[in-house]
Amino acid sequence: MSAESGGRTGLQGKLSQWLRGRRPKEAAAADDGGREALLLATASAGLPLAPAAYPTADYRCSCDRVGCPTPARHPVSFAWQTQSTTDRAQIERWARNQPQANFITATGMVHDVLDVPLEAGREALERLHSAGVEVGPVAESDDGRLLFFTLTRGTPEDEDEWWPCELDCHPETADEHPGLRWHCRGSYVLVPPARLPGGQAVHWVRGPEHPLPDPLSLLEFLTDACARHAGQEPDPADTAWPLRR
Repeated sequence: MSAESGGRTGLQGKLSQWLRGRRPKEAAAADDGGREALLLATASAGLPLAPAAYPTADYRCSCDRVGCPTPARHPVSFAWQTQSTTDRAQIERWARNQPQANFITATGMVHDVLDVPLEAGREALERLHSAGVEVGPVAESDDGRLLFFTLTRGTPEDEDEWWPCELDCHPETADEHPGLRWHCRGSYVLVPPARLPGGQAVHWVRGPEHPLPDPLSLLEFLTDACARHAGQEPDPADTAWPLRR
């Protein structure tokens, strides 16, 4: 067997594990006390971090806000955008002084995140792999989302081209991109290892050591999978899905 085919076989084996929902070694390390090491690895990859809330008893949030709409999913400081950092010493202090805290990463500075429903994301991940498209870090949230980390698109000339994540998508493209959330300027996502209410978690499927791809190289696969996931078109199981440029 050639080195190339052996490598592809290995990747296919790993992909099969991911699609079966098995947690990778990175997540297991967090369970064994490797939380700080995972956070430092994420920061070393250039993703700026800031402390976030965490779950407490009875599905409540550590922020103690009555009826918190996003328990354990939001930053603890209103200054999270300027507070976010990749500085190792600062992250070590936060992790040690706030041992229960989750962490967010601010998007739109170094990276963006394409956030899709879990089943659509798994389908897209399989098709991306089959097409030979490079995929960067990917995180899975137990509440049913898959997060694809990419390079940021920065500040485009056409300000209407991009949108924040408060909406699933830009209103004018809602029918075209169902279920897709593009986290860019002014947004954030939780980074693994993160705990959610009800014993759920956010963990890496592909760790932060993978290079960040251009989001446009993934976008068509993700939007197509989201459209099928929403029942808008049949799944052409026997159709090739080349990346259109």
